[in-house]
Amino acid sequence: MPFGVSGGHHLRIYRHDVAGETVTIRVPQTADDLAEFTDWVREASRRGPVALDTETSGLDIFSSGYRLRTVQFGDRSDGWVIHWERGGLFRSVALLALQNVRRFLIHNAPFDWLVLDRHAGLPLESLAPRTTDTRIKAALLDPRKPQEGGRGTALKPLSAYYVDPSAPDTQGDLTAVFRSLGLTKATGFAEIDLQHPTYNLYAGLDVIYTARLDPILTNQLAHVGVRDALTEYEHEIARICTIMQRRGLILDQEFTRELDSTLAEEAREYVEQAARYGVESVNSTRQIAEALSGMGETLTECTANGAVKVDKSVLLLLADRDPDWNRIGHRSPNPLAEAVIRAKRAGKWRSSYAQTFLETVDDESRVHAFIDTLAARTGRMSVTKPAVQTLPATDQMIRRCLLADEGHVMVSTDFQAVELRVLASLAKVAKMKEAILAGEDLHGYTASLIFGPDYTPKHRKMAKGGGLGKVYGGGVDTIARQTGAPAEDIARMLVAYDRVYPEIKRASSRWTRQARGNGMVFVSATGRRLPLDRDRTYAVVNYACQSAARDLLGQAILNCEAAGLLDAMRLPIHDELLASVPKREAQDYAREFERCMTMDLYGVPIAAKAEIGGRSWGSLYGADY
Repeated sequence: MPFGVSGGHHLRIYRHDVAGETVTIRVPQTADDLAEFTDWVREASRRGPVALDTETSGLDIFSSGYRLRTVQFGDRSDGWVIHWERGGLFRSVALLALQNVRRFLIHNAPFDWLVLDRHAGLPLESLAPRTTDTRIKAALLDPRKPQEGGRGTALKPLSAYYVDPSAPDTQGDLTAVFRSLGLTKATGFAEIDLQHPTYNLYAGLDVIYTARLDPILTNQLAHVGVRDALTEYEHEIARICTIMQRRGLILDQEFTRELDSTLAEEAREYVEQAARYGVESVNSTRQIAEALSGMGETLTECTANGAVKVDKSVLLLLADRDPDWNRIGHRSPNPLAEAVIRAKRAGKWRSSYAQTFLETVDDESRVHAFIDTLAARTGRMSVTKPAVQTLPATDQMIRRCLLADEGHVMVSTDFQAVELRVLASLAKVAKMKEAILAGEDLHGYTASLIFGPDYTPKHRKMAKGGGLGKVYGGGVDTIARQTGAPAEDIARMLVAYDRVYPEIKRASSRWTRQARGNGMVFVSATGRRLPLDRDRTYAVVNYACQSAARDLLGQAILNCEAAGLLDAMRLPIHDELLASVPKREAQDYAREFERCMTMDLYGVPIAAKAEIGGRSWGSLYGADY
C-alpha cells in the first residue's frame, strides 16, 4: 500500500517503495496537472524509452461496451496515470504523448497495441515499430512456465524476481479491494472507481516495474549470448500476428447458432446412451471404469494417484479410433467408450467453439482469436479464445463457422512433412536427406527400409508414427495408441528405425552433451535457449526440431509480409498459414504463398503446398461452402 498520499482536487501523488527507493505516481486532475505531465513526458522521451500500459474494463478487446479506462506512462522512478475515461483534455494529452514519444517499453505489447488501436484511434502500425516488449525478452531468456520450473512471463512474478521481492503486493491489495467493494476479479477492473487509490497505485507501479525490468533483461540476454537479431525477429512476428488478430475471421452466425443446437442435442443423445450402460455422468471416471470392466474390458493404465485411467486416449482406443477420430480397424468398437467420447466432444465443442464464437463475435461479425507468438518452450505459437488450433485434422464442422471475406475464398498453405525434413537437416540423416531430395514419400521409404519393399499401409503408418515419435518425443505406448499397432511391434520397429537412421541417436547424444555443458540449456539453430529437464533429456530432439520448424514458419510470415500478402493473412495454425483471398485471384495468391513458404534448411528443401477452398475454412476439410 502507499505510504504517502497528497493532493485534494489537484494532482494526486502516491509514493511507494520499490527495491529500497521511493518512487512517485502522479494522477492528474486538472489542466495544469496535465501540462505538468506533458513537460515530464517530453523530457522522459528525450532521456530514453518510456514505459506504457493501459487499464481497461476487461480482456475481450473487441466486445461491445469495452472501455479503455486509463493510460499510464513511466520511467524507473515516476509513473503517470492519465484517466482516459474522463475524456476531453485527458484524452487529447494522452494521445499526444502516444503519438510523439520516440520509444516505448510495454509488457505484453500485443494487448496494449490492440486496445489503443481500437479504443484510442492509435494505429498499431504506428505504435509497434516504437515498442520494445519486455515479455518477449523474458520468454527468450527462459521460455519455461512456472509449473515447468521457470519464472513465466507475467509482469509481477518477473518484477518480484528481478526488481523487488515485494512487487506482487499491489495485485493482492487490488483483489482485496475488489472483494471489499463486492466486486469479483472479472468485474472489478470495469467497475472500480477511477479515483480509487489502490487502483491508481496498481496502474502506476506497472510502468515503473516495466521500466526497471527492461535493462535487467537486456543485460541478462547479452550475458547468455542471445542475439539482438532474435529479439528483433520476435517483435516483427508479434506485430504481424497482432495485425492478423485485429482483422479476424467472419463468423457465419446463422450456421453457428444451428450448430450450437445440434451439438446440444448430440451431447444429450450420447449421454442417454452412456446411461444405458450404467454411466450417469460421462465425467465420472469411476462410473466409466466400472461399466467398462463390467463389459469385459481390461483397463491397465493408472493415474499417478493409482486410479484406473479412462481418459480420451484410452477411450479412443476402446472405440477403435486414432487421435484424429479415424477408424483404426484394430478391434470391435466398444459402444460405451464411443458414447462417452462423443458426448464429451459435443459438450466441449459447444462450449469451447460454438458458444465462444457467439459470445466473442464483434459488431462486424468477426471473431478475433488471440495469437500467442511465444506460447511453448520451443517458441511454438498457439491460437486461443477460441483455441481453433486444437481441432482434430478431420474436423469440418467447427471450421465451417468461420468464413473468408465477401467475394473471397480460403487458402491454406502448409509445410510438407516439415518435422522430418527438419530432423533430416539438423541431424544430418543421410538416407532421409537422399529420399527427400529424390522426391520420395518419406514414410513409405522408411517403411520399405524397415519392413521391406512389400510393406503394407499399416507398416507405413507405423513408420510415420516412429518418425513423428522421434520428433515429438513420443515413446512406445504413445505411438502404439496413435497407430493402433501392438506395443511390442512398435518397440521392434523403433529398434529398426534407429538402425536405418543411426544419425538421429547420435545427434540426440551430441545435443544432450552440449546442453549439459551449457547448464542444461540447448541452444537451437536460431539461437533460441531451450532449458532441458534433467529427467527428460530425450526431449532434446523434440526441442531442436520443433523450435526450428517454428522459426521456419516465422520466416515464412516475414516473407509473406514482404511480398505484400499481409492483408490476406488470417491465422498461423501449427505449420500452416490461413488466408482470405479474392476468389478471382486465388490461383495467383496460392502460388505466391507457396513461394514465400518454400526455403532451404542446410541443404534440405522445405516445401509448401497451397490448397484453395470455398468461402468457409471448413471447405478445406470437406464442407460444401
